[in-house]
Amino acid sequence: MAQVYLSLGSNVNRAQHIRAALAALAAQFGELQVSRVFESEAVGFQGDNFYNLVVGLRTSLPVGQLALCLRGIEDANGRLRAGPKFSARTLDIDILTYDNLAGTVDGVKLPRGEIVKNAFVLQPLAEIAPQAVHPIEEKTFRQLWDEYDRASQKLWPVEFTWPEW
Repeated sequence: MAQVYLSLGSNVNRAQHIRAALAALAAQFGELQVSRVFESEAVGFQGDNFYNLVVGLRTSLPVGQLALCLRGIEDANGRLRAGPKFSARTLDIDILTYDNLAGTVDGVKLPRGEIVKNAFVLQPLAEIAPQAVHPIEEKTFRQLWDEYDRASQKLWPVEFTWPEW
């Protein structure tokens, strides 16, 4: 079973789509590690604020099949794929890491570059996997968060309830 970390984000009916994604992930993969939910400003475009979090899970699915499964959850939540890369999202689920794989696997680039670029990915990842090591940077996620320029992006935790917590 591979240890996988996923980034979840939404800025359209945020709470509804994040709850639906968590329910779908729990139904598919069982027990989840779930970070706090953070709110952040849109990055790369003008838009409503996002809810973001990181989820850890274990799976025997290979990377390509996992990516298809996640795409299905996004689609079930009204994800539209036509339009600009940086735009509003009902739901975005990205594979951040899959065990310690590095490189392109089944069309998925691992680890995801946003880990070291975006506070809304790195902070919740460091929260649930502080001692896990970034496969390329060779530093723990806690070390990477400690070194991150926190003034570069606004991010704050929000009250969020999900029935499984």
